[in-house]
Amino acid sequence: MRCVLGFEEIDSTSIADVGGKGAHLGELSRIDGIRVPDGFCVTTDVFQRVVAEAPSIGAQLDLLSHVEPDDHAAIRALSADIRRAVEGLTVPDDLAVAIGESLARLGERAAYAVRSSATAEDLPTASFAGQQDSYLNITGLPEILRHVRKCWASLFTERAITYRSRNGFDHRRVRMAVVVQRMVFPDAAGILFTADPVTSNRKIATVEAGWGLGEALVSGLVAGDVYTVRDDQVLTTAVATKSRSVQASPGGGTRDAPVEPPRQTRPALTDEQVVRLVRLGRRVEAHFGRPQDIEWCLAGDDFHLVQSRAITTLFPVPETGDEENHVYVSVGHQQMMTDAMKPLGLSLWQLTTPRPMHEAGGRLFVDVAPILATPAGRANLIGTLGKSDPLIRDALQTILDRGDFVRSLPDDDSAAAPAGDPPAPIEADPAVVTQLIRESQASVATLRSEIQALSGTALLDFVLADIAELKRTLFSPRSHQAIMAGMEAAWWLNDHLEAWLGEKNAADALTQSVPHNVTSEMGLALLDVADTIRPHADVVTFLHRVADEGREGDGFLDELAGLDGGREARDAIRGYLDEYGMRCAGEIDITRTRWSERPATLVPAILGNIKNFEPGAGERRFEQGRLESRRKEGELLTRLRALPDGERKAEETKRMIDRVRAFAGYREYPKYGMVSRYFVYKQALLREADRLVRSGTLREREDVFFLRFEELREVMRTGEVDAGLVLERREAFRSYEVLTPPRILTSDGEAVTGRYRREDVPPGALIGLPVSAGTVEGRARVVTDMARADLEAGDILVTAYTDPSWTPLFVTVAGLVTEVGGLMTHGAVIAREYGLPAVVGVERATRLIRDGQRIRVHGTGGYVQILD
Repeated sequence: MRCVLGFEEIDSTSIADVGGKGAHLGELSRIDGIRVPDGFCVTTDVFQRVVAEAPSIGAQLDLLSHVEPDDHAAIRALSADIRRAVEGLTVPDDLAVAIGESLARLGERAAYAVRSSATAEDLPTASFAGQQDSYLNITGLPEILRHVRKCWASLFTERAITYRSRNGFDHRRVRMAVVVQRMVFPDAAGILFTADPVTSNRKIATVEAGWGLGEALVSGLVAGDVYTVRDDQVLTTAVATKSRSVQASPGGGTRDAPVEPPRQTRPALTDEQVVRLVRLGRRVEAHFGRPQDIEWCLAGDDFHLVQSRAITTLFPVPETGDEENHVYVSVGHQQMMTDAMKPLGLSLWQLTTPRPMHEAGGRLFVDVAPILATPAGRANLIGTLGKSDPLIRDALQTILDRGDFVRSLPDDDSAAAPAGDPPAPIEADPAVVTQLIRESQASVATLRSEIQALSGTALLDFVLADIAELKRTLFSPRSHQAIMAGMEAAWWLNDHLEAWLGEKNAADALTQSVPHNVTSEMGLALLDVADTIRPHADVVTFLHRVADEGREGDGFLDELAGLDGGREARDAIRGYLDEYGMRCAGEIDITRTRWSERPATLVPAILGNIKNFEPGAGERRFEQGRLESRRKEGELLTRLRALPDGERKAEETKRMIDRVRAFAGYREYPKYGMVSRYFVYKQALLREADRLVRSGTLREREDVFFLRFEELREVMRTGEVDAGLVLERREAFRSYEVLTPPRILTSDGEAVTGRYRREDVPPGALIGLPVSAGTVEGRARVVTDMARADLEAGDILVTAYTDPSWTPLFVTVAGLVTEVGGLMTHGAVIAREYGLPAVVGVERATRLIRDGQRIRVHGTGGYVQILD
C-alpha cells in the first residue's frame, strides 16, 4: 500500500486513491503549457487504515447514517465528536517517513499548502466546493502531519456531512486524501470560470482577481475585480476597491492585511494578462471536456494553476454535432413538468410528439432558430408563445434584438403560410365532445385487451405500433378543432368584453363548472371518496396512520377490510383508482410512480377533504360554479344589450359563451387519454422487466427506466444489457434532478431569462401571469410534494408547477401561485373552472414566499403581495 503519490504518478483514474482534487491536480500537471506547483498526495488508503483502527469512529459513523439531513442539532453534535476523535489519531510511522522523504525531494524548508481531497469532491456532477478544509503556508514535518489530521477531520464538518446527505453520498464510502503542494506567494490571485457563472454562456469566461492569496476572494473577505472575455477580447471590466488582502505570515499560516490606498482601485490584472489566463483556461477546459472553475496565482508574470474542478451548476447544452446557432425552448415549461425525466420516459415522449426534440439535463427542448429566421415565422412563434408564457416571449425577443445570433432569411411560401390547414369552423354541439371521448375510451379498452398476451420484442413492436394510434387520437383534426374552438372563444370573450364593457378576463367566470372536464371532475370525485370514508372513525384513524408512516404500496387497502366501514372505503378508493389511478405528478414521464402503484399518495388529500368539507361538497361545488357562470352570463348579456348595437353584440357573445362552455372542458381530455395509454404500456413493460430480472439480465426492474425504448428492445432481443451504462445513467439522472431548466437555452449554453417589463404593479409585488380572475388573501402553503400537503380551507397553494395530478388539492385551496405556467396550461384551466384566483409564472415563488406567510393573490392583475 502506497502512502504517498507524487503528482507525476496521478491522473484522472486515481480518484479512489487521491480524491477529486488530487486527481485533477495530477491531470493539470500533465497539460502542456500549464504550470502547477509541485506536490504529492497522502492516499485514501492511509485514511481508511487509520480510521478502521479506531472503533469509536466506526460507531459514530453508524449513528450518522441514521440522521436526517435537516436534523442540524444531531449533525452538529456528531460532527464535533468525530472531528475531535480524528484529530487525536496517531499518524502511522510509515506515513511520517514517506511524507518526510517527499518534503526532502521538494524542499524541506519550503512552505506548503495542505488541502483536503475527498473521493466525493470535484466530481463532474457534484463539486463539494468548500466542504472540506485547506491550510496555507505550513512549514516543517510536524506541522504538516498535524494539518494532515485536520484535513482528515474536515471530512466530518457539519457542512460536509449535510452536503453529502442531501446529495445521496454514503458517509462510510467517502474517503479522504490530502494534497501537500508547494506554496506560491502571488502578487495577485483569483478564480477563472471558463463559462459565465451567471448566464451559463460557454463562450464567455469570467475572471475574478484580487491582491495576495486567493483566500481573500474565496472566503468573501473582499470583492475582486471582475473581467468577462469572449474570443480573446475583454468585454467588460469592473475594478473593485480591494482594501484587504490575505498574505503569508512569517511564522506560518496566513494573515489579513490592509492594501495600501494607491493599489486599492488599481486593476489586479492587465487586459493582456486576463486574455492570457483565459487561454490557459480554455486549454484546461478542452483537456477535461467540460467548463472549469479554476483557482490561479500570478507570481511575477507567470500564472500558476492550483486547482480546477468542473462547474456543476451549469445546465447542459443539447448535443447537435454542428456549429450552427440554436435557440431551444423548454418542453417542460409547456407541459408543466420541469423535473428531470429518465431515458425511457424521454424516448417515449419523443416517439409521441410530432416535433423533433433535443435532450439535455434530463429534459427536452425544441430548436426554434429555423422558425425565428423568417419574419413570418418569428411573428407567429412569438405571438403564440407570448399568449401562454410572456417570459418565453421576452427571452426570445431579447435574443432577436441582439441581431447577431439568429440568422435572418426572407419569407418564402412555406414560411409565410400557416403550418397546415386552419381548423374548420365547428358548431357548439356537445355531441362532438361526447363522441371524441367515446372513441378514445374504446381505443384504450382495445389496447388493454390486445397487449395482455404479448411478450419480448413482440410487445415492444406492438407498443411502437400503438403509439401511432395514440398520436392519431391525440392529434386528430376533429379533436384539434374542438380544443381550438374553446380556446379561441375564450380569447374572443376576453378581448371583446374588455373592449365593450371594461370587463377583464371575463371568460374565467364563464368557464366555471363546464361539462366533460376530466381533470376537474377528478378533484370533485375525491370529495365523494371522502364522503364514503367520513362516517367511519376507525377508517379515518387508520388512514392517518398510513399517512404518518409514508406507506409505499397498496397493501393498506387490503388491511381496510377488517375495519368497520373498511370495505366501503376500500371499494371507494379502488373505484377512484380505476378511473384516475394512471395519473401522478410528472405524468408525461412513463417511469413516474402512478397513484395506482402508490395509492397512499392520495391519503393526505382524502383526509384533508374529510377535515375541510361537509358531505355532498363535490356536487355542491360543481353546481355553485355552474350557477355562478350562468349568473355572470346573464349580467354580461344585459349590460351588452344596453350598448349601441347591443343586440348584435349580445348575440355574438352568447354564441361564444355557448362555444366555450361546450368545448373548454375537452381541453383536458386528450392528455388523459395519452396518460391512460402510457400506464398500460408501463404495466406491460414492467412485467417484462420482472422477467428480465428473473433471467438475470437485469439487476432490478427499474433498470428498464434507464434504457431508451429502442435500447430496451435490443435487450429483450439479445438477453444482454450494458450494466455500466445503466449505472452511469442512474448517476447522471441524480445530478440532473438538482438542476433548474431554463425556459430558453442557446447553443452557447446561455440561459436567457425573460422579464415581464410591467410597471402596473405595487412596489415589492411578485409579478406573474394572470390566469384566473379575482383577488384572495390567505395563508401561503409552499408544497413540493402533494403526498405531504397539509392544507386547510382558505389556504393558498404555492408550488413550482401543477399538472393534472395536483387537482385534488385545488378543491381545498382559495388561490394558486406557481413558478411555471401559462394561460392554457392545466393548472390555469382548473383554477378558472373552480373559480380560484391564480397567478402563474412567478419566478422563484417557492423561495421568495415562506410557508405560512399571509399573501394576497391578484388573479386579475397578475401579481402576488406578501403581507407579513
